[in-house]
Amino acid sequence: MKFVVLAKHIPARSTVYRVTGPLQVRFFQHDFVPRDSKAKPKKYKYPAFYDPYGPRPPPTDKIIQLAERIASLPLEERRQIGPFLQYKLKHPKLEPISTEGMDLGPQGDTAGAGAAKVEEKKEKTAFDVKLEKFDASAKIKVIKEVRAFTNLGLKEAKDLVEKAPVVLKAGVTKEEGNGIIEKLKAAGGVAVME
Repeated sequence: MKFVVLAKHIPARSTVYRVTGPLQVRFFQHDFVPRDSKAKPKKYKYPAFYDPYGPRPPPTDKIIQLAERIASLPLEERRQIGPFLQYKLKHPKLEPISTEGMDLGPQGDTAGAGAAKVEEKKEKTAFDVKLEKFDASAKIKVIKEVRAFTNLGLKEAKDLVEKAPVVLKAGVTKEEGNGIIEKLKAAGGVAVME
């Protein structure tokens, strides 16, 4: 009860403050200097190449003299510098990276083509004998010849011959492949060695 009486005696104040000034206030930096509107913009000079480590100091006279001495050496002695420095500084020997089995996109195609050319230069030792076609009248003779050098049954040999062009035997030597081609030619078939 005392509390209610005490509350009646306290004058009610308005809690809403009156706005007496502008709602926006601007604070300027004390050291701000406005740009001269007539001044030309500064042009930035881009470096010739990007160096992530920043500008480097110029080489010392000792380095310049050393570079001049190396440049004046004969070609054979300059070739010996790299391996000897690797040995002296105990750097590990760099191994070539094998790109076999990797898909390198368009760049890998050119590298793969170069590797394929190198492999093609090596003489092939294993060949595949492929039956291209045969005379319909000589079909039975061709089937007998195919059975002779493939050890297939009659039905399997017949199915194989009817699928022509088809590889009859893979991984044969050049002499063996030529012998098979001659036998098939005599029987009435046309075969090639790949």
